[in-house]
Amino acid sequence: MILNAHITPMANTPDPFSQRPQPLVGQPIAAMGQGMRTLVRQCFALLGLALIPIGIVIAVLTPVLPVGLPIVILGVALLGRNSLWGRRWMEGVLSRHPSVERFAPNWLMKLVFAREKRRLRS
Repeated sequence: MILNAHITPMANTPDPFSQRPQPLVGQPIAAMGQGMRTLVRQCFALLGLALIPIGIVIAVLTPVLPVGLPIVILGVALLGRNSLWGRRWMEGVLSRHPSVERFAPNWLMKLVFAREKRRLRS
């Protein structure tokens, strides 16, 4: 006697046990990752902002050895690359005092501001 004669095989329907549950597409994880990237960038910007005056003080205390200059350059690069407000602040300083840009090497201007140095008009 056939008990399951009235059940027809379902060829087109997928087996519910063969399907694995879909993982939640990482919206909360992506938002958390974006927030962490923003936090890290702001920490780098604040570190750069702190390194600028520290490097200036070290440069004044050690006038023979240019120890403070690399610290200031590192601070400017960190601030300019990781913060929009820092880049705007530095662009404002450079527009108010164009002779300061003369001391910056061209590679630093490309690194921080993604542009060439401006030529001073004589």
